[in-house]
Parts: sequence; C-alpha cells; structure tokens
Amino acid sequence: MPAQPTLPTVIEPAVQHEAAYWSRDPQELLDELRSGVQGLSTPEAARRLKTQGPNTIDEEPALGVARLALRQFESPLVLILVFGGVVSAVLRDWLDAAIILSVVLGSCGLGFMQEYRASNAVAQLRGRLALAAKVVRDGIRRLLPTRELVPGDRVELSAGNLVPADAIVLEARDFLVTEASLTGESFPVEKQPGVLPAATPIARRTNAVYLGTSVRSGTATVLVVHTGERTAFGAVAQRLRSAAPETEFARGVQQFGVLLVRVMVLMVLFVLIVNLWLGRAWIESMLFAVALAVGLSPELLPAIVSVTLSAGARRMAQRGVIVRHLEAIENLGSMDVLCTDKTGTLTEGVMTLQAATTPDATESPEAMRLAYLNAAFETGIENPLDEAVVSAGQKAGLSTQGQRKVDEIPYDFLRKRLTIVVAPETGGPHLMITKGAFANVLAVCTQVARGQASAALDAEERARLERWFREQGARGLRVLGLATRSVEPRAAYTHDDEAGMCFVGFLLFVDPPKAGARRTLDALAARGIEIKIVTGDNRHVAAYVAQSVGLDHEAMLTGEQIDTMKDEALWHRAENTVLFVEVDPQHKERIVRALQHRGRAVGYLGDGINDAPALHAADVGISVDSAVDVARDSADVVMLRPDLEVLCQGVEEGRRTFANTLKYVSITTSANFGNMVSMALAAPLLPFLPLAAKQILLNNFLSDLPSMAISSDRVDADRLASAQHWDVHDLRRFMLVFGLTSTLFDLLTFWLLLKVFDASESLFQTSWFVVSLLTELAVLLVLRTHLPLWKSRPGTWLWITTLLVVAVALALPFIPVLAAPFSLVALPPGLLGSMLLVVLGYVAATEFAKRWYFAPKRRSRRRHPRTQRRRVKP
Repeated sequence: MPAQPTLPTVIEPAVQHEAAYWSRDPQELLDELRSGVQGLSTPEAARRLKTQGPNTIDEEPALGVARLALRQFESPLVLILVFGGVVSAVLRDWLDAAIILSVVLGSCGLGFMQEYRASNAVAQLRGRLALAAKVVRDGIRRLLPTRELVPGDRVELSAGNLVPADAIVLEARDFLVTEASLTGESFPVEKQPGVLPAATPIARRTNAVYLGTSVRSGTATVLVVHTGERTAFGAVAQRLRSAAPETEFARGVQQFGVLLVRVMVLMVLFVLIVNLWLGRAWIESMLFAVALAVGLSPELLPAIVSVTLSAGARRMAQRGVIVRHLEAIENLGSMDVLCTDKTGTLTEGVMTLQAATTPDATESPEAMRLAYLNAAFETGIENPLDEAVVSAGQKAGLSTQGQRKVDEIPYDFLRKRLTIVVAPETGGPHLMITKGAFANVLAVCTQVARGQASAALDAEERARLERWFREQGARGLRVLGLATRSVEPRAAYTHDDEAGMCFVGFLLFVDPPKAGARRTLDALAARGIEIKIVTGDNRHVAAYVAQSVGLDHEAMLTGEQIDTMKDEALWHRAENTVLFVEVDPQHKERIVRALQHRGRAVGYLGDGINDAPALHAADVGISVDSAVDVARDSADVVMLRPDLEVLCQGVEEGRRTFANTLKYVSITTSANFGNMVSMALAAPLLPFLPLAAKQILLNNFLSDLPSMAISSDRVDADRLASAQHWDVHDLRRFMLVFGLTSTLFDLLTFWLLLKVFDASESLFQTSWFVVSLLTELAVLLVLRTHLPLWKSRPGTWLWITTLLVVAVALALPFIPVLAAPFSLVALPPGLLGSMLLVVLGYVAATEFAKRWYFAPKRRSRRRHPRTQRRRVKP
C-alpha cells in the first residue's frame, strides 16, 4: 500500500507562513483570518476555496483525456510503426501507409477507450472513500469533505482522526498526536494551546498540528492556517516525490516485460539481418521485423490489466468491497491467513447493554444512571459500547438534565479507562465517573460500594469480583467496570486523579456470534484461508466466541505472554495459535510480522486506531467504511460492512480477476510467440515474406478483440480454491510449450501450401493469415481452462466475440473490397477445408499438451491436500 514518507530526521518545509503562525497569539490569527467561535460563513468559505484551491496533495494526479490518449503512443514499437507508415506515405505507397496507420490508431484507440473507462470507474470508487472532518461553519458543526477545508476553518479533532490541514491549536484536552509521517518521531506528542518562538523546529511545535499526522487520543479544536500544497507535508512531498513500494503484481509485470524484450530483440535482429542479406527492400524488411515484434508483444497489456482490474474492482464494489489500490486485488487473492477482531466479523457487531449491576451482581438503576452520564458526556472516540449505554439509558428515561460536565479524561489504550467529571447544576462537589476494562478500573479502586455506603476493597473481595468477571466472560458477555470518586471542585483533572476510587458495579454487554459465521469460516478454509482472532478483549469472551463458531479456543496466546517472548519464539507460536487476546497495537504488528516471517500472506482486518500499525504491516490491510480515519487510510481494501462473507466474496473476486489477467498474458504471448517463430523461420526459406507487415498487424488487431472480453470470463473452481502468483519461469515454460506446439502446425501448414497445393505468394499469405488467426482464437478457448475444453464454458462475451472474429477471418478473403487492401485472395474450397483440418488437429494437439503440462500440478494437489491443522474444529 502506498506509504507516506517517514523521515529519519526532521525536514523543515520549504514553504512556511511568512509570520511563523506558531509564534503568534491565536486570537491574532483568528482576527487575521476573519474567523471566530462561529467559524467561517458558507459564502466566505466558498470564495476561499475558489481562490486557494482544494485541500489536496496530488501525489498521483489523474490522467486527463489528452494525456491518456498520448500515453497509448509511448511504446517504442508503436512509434516505429508510425514512423514506418510515414515513410510509406513519403514513398507514395498510400495504401500501405493508410493500412499501417489505421491499424495503429485502431489498437491505440481501443486501449484508450478501455483505460479511460477504467480510470473513471476507479475514480468513482475512490470518491466513495473520501475523508471528512467536523467543521464549524455558520456556527453549526458540520461533517465536510477534507478537500473543502480552507484557511480560517474551525475544525474539531478527536482520537482516530487524521489531521486534515496545518492548523494552530485553540483548545485541547489530553491531545496526543502521532507525527511519524512528518518528523520520524514514533512516540505521540502532546499538543496544547500556546505561543512559541518563531525559530522553534517543526518537531517541537506543540501548539500546531500538521496534515498527514493522526490523533492518538484526546480532543481538540484547531484553526486551519494552511491547506493543500502549502502545508508542511505538501512542501516536503514536493521534494520527496517517490513511487510507492513496488507490489508483487507490478514486479511480475515488469519481469514479464523484460522476458518479452529479450525475445523480441533477438527475433527482430535475426529477421532483419536475414532479409537484408537476401537483398529485400529495407523498408519492407524493417516493417516486417517491427510487425513481428508487435505481433509477439501483448501491446494491449496495459489496457487489459487496467480493464480487468477495474472491472474486478467494480464487481467487488457491488458486493460491498472497495479497492483503494488496484494492485491490492492480487494481494487480496493471495492471502492465506486472515487476522481479525471478532466484533462485527464473527459476531453480529451490535452491542447491547444487557445489565448494569452492583458489585453483588444485582440490577442497579444507580449504576445505569452513572454509566449513562459517563457515556452521554463523552466526546472522544465514538464507540459501540457508549452507543449501547446511551441507547439503554434513553429507553430507561434517563437524561443529563440537572448535571453539567466539568472535565473529561479521555480514553487511551494504555489506561483503557474513560473518566467524566460532573457536578450538579446547582453547585456542589464534583463526581468523577470512570468506566473501562474491568481490570484497569479495579486497579484504581480502594473501596467497593455496599448499598449507600462503601467498604474496603480487600484481597478477598477483589478475588470474588474477578471470579464473577471470568464467569460472565465464559458466558460470552463483555464486562466493563464502573467506579466513582467524590472530590472538591477544582479547575482541571489529570490521570493522577484516577486513584482511591470506589468500585460501584459492572456493565454487561452482549454481542452474539453470527448465525452463519461457521459456514463462512468453512468457505474461507475451502479457499485455503485460516482465521486468527486478534483482539484486545479478555480471554474468556474471545474463547467463548471462538468455540461458538468452530475455532480452536484452546490455541491461545495473551498479550502478557507475547511480552515475554523473543521474536524467534513468537514466529513458532504464532503459526499454531488461533486466539491472540488482551493485546495492544504493538502486539498486533508483531503478530502480523511473525506470520509473514513464516512465509504466510497475511491479511489484517481492523477498524480502530490501535489497528493502524498492523494494517500497515500486513500484506493486505482491510478495513470497514465505518472505521476511524487512520484505519481507513492505512487499508488497501475497505468493506462497506464488517462481514467475513463479504470478504470471502472479495477474495474470490480478487482471484478471478488475477486469473483472467494471467490468461491474457500467457495465452496471447504463447500464441503470438508460436506464430512469430514460424514467420522468422520461414522468412529466409521462402522467396517471399510469409505475411506482409499489414497482414501481421491486422491479424494481431483482430485476435486482440476477444481478449478484451477476458475480464468477464468464467474462472474454474480449482483456480479460485487457492492463491495464484506471478511466476515468470512458469510463463516462459508455458510460452515455449504451447508456442512451439503452434509452430509445429504452422510448419505443417507451410509444407501443405508449398508441396501439396503449390500456393502462390498471395494464396500462401491468405491461407496462413486465416490459419494463424483461427489457431490464436482456438487456443484462447482451449487454454483459458485447465479442464478439458468441453467441461468449462467460456464467458458469454468471450464466446460471442470469438465467434464474430472467426466469422470475419473466414469471410474476409471472399469480400474483394475488404480483402484487396490487405492483399488477401479468395481460397479454393479444397484448400480452405485442408486449413480447417489443420486447425482442428492443432486444437486436439493443444488439448493433449495441456493435459500433460498441468498433470504435475494436479498430482501435487492430490498428494498435498490442504489441511487446517486443528484450527477449525468440525
């Protein structure tokens, strides 16, 4: 996935605000930007957007129509053909010039149309994932696309948000920001309002936040100062434009290209030298040699790849899976282990508050009231637990009337607690209400509630509470702790105030396992994908869910155990573990890297701030549309709903897309290779060229038309059952085996034409034009499947386009007005019948060669069937 540059040392932006905004009083900046508590007015924001431009950094600007059209002519082979057409025109050979240029324009036009459609489709898909920010406009808080932000906007940030622009901090509460993408500093930095010297380096500007960084915890209100390319990250990005790390898919295409270039250079040089040595015209020899090279190269590969991947992306989007980077389709298809939280994937994902109880496990309206105040006043991370509490409280008739919020100590992943400080509107002592992970809440308590009074929280009572907590977890309930502390009023509160509290009760939540989860896991297992649960939840709830859906609940590692392990030990244990429980963000990343070290292709599904490191580290990061900004931005693939069945369909679509891409590459290259080798061998032995350059180009153009339909072709079940990868060595072997099979039948055709039918130049060229085109079309249908031809039905469009081109190939020589420009002549019935028999023989021989070629792979699958090694219990 594309990564933002992480710098080992701080790089100062080349463009800075003239007056060093971090050294100025915030009110002065508000006045200068004509902003305030009400934010900007909508008309003023629109005016600034028009003059300042959108808040974007176009690291990969979209190709315009003209640029996309010109890109079709970037290939040296295409340029040489254009040159050849121009030379023919200069020599007044108008017909050849028109034919060559027409075929070139036709091929380039076909590529342009397909890539244009593909790029538009991808742009629409990416538009669905545009980030948004909470902005105050006209005194109203609104959710707006980040690209619409302008200087002077007042933006509210909370944990999980990506900072959408460079801004000064106006208000903050426990506001920690991760700036590694800009400064290289891996630890979060606390931000707060203030004024700093103008010479303060960017890494120490604790009163400013920057585009591309992310909020780790807390809340803040900031004033946007710079947007887009004028931000610190924009200035750095301009000087550090670098390509994203090369994917396995891109490496495969590049290696395949290198192989083709080597073959083409040798073949072109050989043919050119031989033809010149035989005294043939240099322009004719050059055009023939270049036409051979074009015939060998799948010149529509960029268009085919774009079309196939974008068509796959569209189909995946229809199924609820949006691909942010097209190359990730191959990575999704190659995944063989999926790490995921249980919530929403293995469970229904709808948290319901089942009960609020006293420490003695009896229903407690007071515990419900306290939990409601805590959740209703919380302004940090939006989460389903708070939503469940608020929903239950509202149904019970609760409200915040009569209470006011004094302060908030936001949730973070170290404390795993959230504290809200409230006070009666009429005045009086402040009440701290803390809820969070049971163990973390209990750790700050010294008292336990007993009705209206309290008692000391001794070791025996702690053991009783912990025992009851484990029992509820074993029933599949998620349990939070609730504690309070009455304090004298003060201006602000910190983490240190979470001490000496009174444990007042439990909050019990239920999120039942999905009814179809076991079936979905079986479907993933059938595709060679294991599921591993990686969760911060306690071991008891995780074990209950795992057992409910058929996973081995005993193969478990806790975060505490992982802390004691060296990497080498984790490499071994991770492979054989199904449940990773009570883990933090660093544990999740270590788990992913341990599995990768064992040679696994790891997918990671996450939607929280704590999932971002693992999403970055995984081979394919998967998130959901409702995830926090930093998680969505870290992912390669975004699901519109957290459902493993949807992901299973996405994996299948990814494998189908990649399989169809490989079909085009392998089949077209092998067929073209066979025909070009035949022509290269025949050229020095015949008194004339086996095919004219214009005939080669027409042949290649017509044979490419059905290839455009490959993106919608059916894929056999065995190709979907396991991951596939680029293998240039296998491609080369495929090209040699099936290409040379084609060459043998071409040589047989040559012998029949010369020795049996005594064919003239025009009859020879027409006959072989028809035979070579028909064999390319036939081999497309034979080699598109590993199964016998009659056991695998092609896609509808592939079948239709193939039949149409077959009809054109057979009819073209008999239509004088179309045949004459290409020097084609009508074929005698006997000769045409013989050529069709050759094609049928070629189909039979290719079918036999296919069985021989794929036999070792079939034997290997029978010898090494997939097993799940106790991960999924029957």
